[in-house]
Amino acid sequence: MTLNQLRAFLAVARTGSFTAAAAELQVTQASVSELIRRMEEDYRLGLFSRGGRRRVLTSAGSELLPFAEQSVTAADHADQALRSLRSLAGGVATFGLMRNAGFYLLSDLAQDFHERYPQVRMRLIGQNSAEVAAAVSAGELEAGLVILPVDDGGLDVTPLMRDEVLYASRSLPRDAAPVTLRQLAETRLILYDAHYGWNDPTRRQLAERARREGLKLDPWIEVEHVEAALNLVARGVGDTMISRAVADSTACPSVVQTVPFAEPMYDTIALIQRQSAILSPATRELARLAQRTLLGRHHTGDPPGEHQPR
Repeated sequence: MTLNQLRAFLAVARTGSFTAAAAELQVTQASVSELIRRMEEDYRLGLFSRGGRRRVLTSAGSELLPFAEQSVTAADHADQALRSLRSLAGGVATFGLMRNAGFYLLSDLAQDFHERYPQVRMRLIGQNSAEVAAAVSAGELEAGLVILPVDDGGLDVTPLMRDEVLYASRSLPRDAAPVTLRQLAETRLILYDAHYGWNDPTRRQLAERARREGLKLDPWIEVEHVEAALNLVARGVGDTMISRAVADSTACPSVVQTVPFAEPMYDTIALIQRQSAILSPATRELARLAQRTLLGRHHTGDPPGEHQPR
């Protein structure tokens, strides 16, 4: 069977007549009748019967209906996707960025995109990953980058790269061993992302590990930004945890040292969008550039080696 036959079949099912279906499809009634007749002859099954003044589905027609709807919808989406590739001369790209996006070379994303597509407007929303995921799920953002785990019901999640999470302190000896969770629980812990608290993905990982070991993690100080936490660590107020990207950046004071956790922990960066959603051309291209930037950073970075305090 062909898409034209399925479109004719659906039109008759919706309107109840060949005449109304032909008007909807902007073809002749004879064309609709011929398309339906060929389907019925090919399968030796009647798809419609007369019910008063309307055409009604037979049992065979009822069986075909959901598959016809799925096939035509998929074809229409494919057509829309291919046609949209021809134009990036306007519109708005809406995209969510996880916290600390700038540490992953994403701070130049807006400039890069604007230089390529100067007619396209952008909305880059920098939030905690939990809020980015909620905004994408609600349709407020088309797509975004997040740190996993997030609540991903109804989302397509594509992991892109991992970045190790490290323990950061001013008072680590040169030959410091990896830090256990029990040791972490006994420190004066400084945590950032105070607004989101334990909904923050990295904190969620910690909380799950603490639960498994029967430990309780109570931060001594909570601040909003990682830079503020690192400044307190540099003054010897307490210790924190940071990704390797942050540790390798100029935001990390030289007096702050890092070591891995005894049970290695990672921030996994992922691209998310709603399931079955078709992104606008602008947002799809913005997502492609963000993905390329992250993968390029991952592939060109220094290979992992011996863990030494920083």
